[in-house]
Formats: sequence, structure tokens, C-alpha cells
Amino acid sequence: MKKLLLLLALVVIGATASAQNRHQRPSYKFDNVNVMVDTDGQRINCHGGGLLQRDSVIYWYGEQRPGFDSKMQKGVACYSTTDFKRWKNEGIVFEISDDPDSPIGKGCIIERPKVVYNPKTGKYVLWFHHELPGRGYEAAHAGVAVSDSPTGPFKLVRTARVNPGVWPMNMPVENRGKWTVESYNKVYGDLADPQDNKWWTDQFYADVNSGMFNDRDHEGGQMARDMTIFVDDDGKAYHIYSSEENLTLNIAELNDEYTDHTGKYITLAPAGHNEAPVIFKNKGKYWMVCSGCTGWAPNQARYMCADDILGEWTIMEGTPCIGDKAELTFMGQGTFAANIDGKLVFMADIWTPRCLADSRYLWLPILFDQNDIPVIPYVPQWN
Repeated sequence: MKKLLLLLALVVIGATASAQNRHQRPSYKFDNVNVMVDTDGQRINCHGGGLLQRDSVIYWYGEQRPGFDSKMQKGVACYSTTDFKRWKNEGIVFEISDDPDSPIGKGCIIERPKVVYNPKTGKYVLWFHHELPGRGYEAAHAGVAVSDSPTGPFKLVRTARVNPGVWPMNMPVENRGKWTVESYNKVYGDLADPQDNKWWTDQFYADVNSGMFNDRDHEGGQMARDMTIFVDDDGKAYHIYSSEENLTLNIAELNDEYTDHTGKYITLAPAGHNEAPVIFKNKGKYWMVCSGCTGWAPNQARYMCADDILGEWTIMEGTPCIGDKAELTFMGQGTFAANIDGKLVFMADIWTPRCLADSRYLWLPILFDQNDIPVIPYVPQWN
């Protein structure tokens, strides 16, 4: 409790300092209590997304979820603000196609959209988890689209699995090529019914740790589901995503244009069952906050750290969240760590499965204790 009170005091001190220095930087207010609406008075429908700041304007991209005015996704939504109080609806900036033969046709799934700006090309680049129409979550693709404007329209470049024919940097040579699709199916059977095969045994976990799924998917490319994009201080960008049936995370370097992979990637926490990756950096150290895999139901956030984004990662004990319902991430699931004028904000969704469009949002401060360990407290309203 003392730790929580101290950290909440830091939030108040930060708000006071911000109010005293309004001539230096704006004061933004975050509200986790009331329903968020746009300037037209309509509920904001922008889930699993992230923020992009361009000069004084902040763009919020997310999943347009069905429920209010549609039975299917329309695409990627965008809202803009200069003060976090008034959000303008910029519309659907990446639209689902009417072409029944298009990979982004009606009935496809778009999740976790993230937009980054590339100063070398002057392009805005959108990455997202993509599932093909009518195939459920079978495809496990990563999609990429580009635009000349932050408000679109974004045009599809590609949708596919990731790094086909490429081994991860941290996979021992002796483990490569041990498994094929055929040998996997022979031992572990049909994934559609994992209760009837040998999943969840000690041997299964050992096989996952040695790279079984990476082997299985080597030729066609790695699965890519829940994801985020991180641009480092040196301008290098990375695609972080859940892979291997959501059992293992991958961190993959992007090319200079941010539109494709370079072939450099690592696997992280095999068999850890991590999804919803949120990554940020503080004092040269990389931090990642993830959730477990419990569908739309909340669970306890876990976290890890590294000195090199493509290096060794250390899994931390416990959760970075503190306060009431911290063991359930305050009933939310992380989606993005926004850097707003040098301050880190943890963005999350409180999912409403019966009507995903009515899911709510969490915007919480990411603070650091005396040992520079991140802490995320629940604060109903804060500056």
C-alpha cells in the first residue's frame, strides 16, 4: 500500500508540475471512468491499437469492431486530438474490400493495427494481424499497408506469414530441421483437437523449447497474431508478435522502409503462452508487458526485460500492475505503450465479448521505482 501511495503521489506531482509549466508543454487529462466519445458525441470505436504523434497532433489507430452500426469490421479506424479531450473521427483509413477475391475482403479479421512514420520515405506504414475471410484464425498472417497521409487511405502491400525459410538467430544449429509438418502431425496430431493428442506434456514443452513449431512452419513462414511495432532510438523498427500457436513470441527486425523483414529475428519465451505484447524503453533497457492467453477474459499481465532488443530477455517475477484488480490487469489487456512528450502511457482494452464495439479503454501511467523497474498503477483520472 505504501508503494502504491508513493507512486500515486508521483502522478499528482507530475500533474502539478505540468500545470505549472503549461507554457512549456500541454497538460493532458486521461479519464478511465467515463465512456469515451468523439467530437460528434459518438462512442469511440478504436480497439487493440496505438498512437502516433506528429507535431502537435496525436493519431489513434485501432480496430473498428462490429456492434454499433455494422455486423462486420469495416477496417482500421483513426481518431485525432491535440489535447486528449476532443477526439475527431478521421474515419476508416484502411478499408475492408468489396472484392470477394481480395485477402482483405468482407469477413476478414484485422487486429492490433499499429502505424509508424518513416522519415526516410515520408510514408506512414500500417502493420496488423490479419486473418483471411472465412478461415477463422487459421492463416495467422501479418499485413502491411502504406499511405502518404496519417489519415489514409492506406493501400495494402502484402499479407503473409513471416520470415519463410529463415531460422531465428537464437535457434541452435543442431535443433534446425528436426521437424516437418508430417512428423509433427504424426506425433502431435490435429491441432483442432489438442485434448486428444500429446499436447501439454513435459515432452511437448521440451519439443516447443527446442524449436518444433518453428521447424514445422519453416518453409511457409512463421505464424503472426497479436503484435506491435517498436521504433528504436536509432530509427530501426521491429515487429513483435505472438507465434507458434500463440505459445512463443518473435521479435523481427524490419527493413529501412519498415515494409518488410530483414530476416533477423529471435524467438522469445517458448511455450510461455504470451500475447498482446506492449514494448517500451527506459534508460537503455527494453521492457515488454504481455498477457496470458485466456481469450477475451482478463488475466494477470507478465513482463520481461533486455539490454538488447535482439538479445537475451529476462522474465520478471509477478506483474508490473499494482492496485485493486492488479492480478487481472484492472480487467484489461495491454495494447500499446505510448510515448507522449517523453511520458509513457500504458494503453489497454477492457473487452466486452457480447459487443466488442462497446469495449472500454484504459490509459495508465507507466512509472519507475527506485530500481528503475516499471510499475503500472490504476488511476481513475489523471494528468
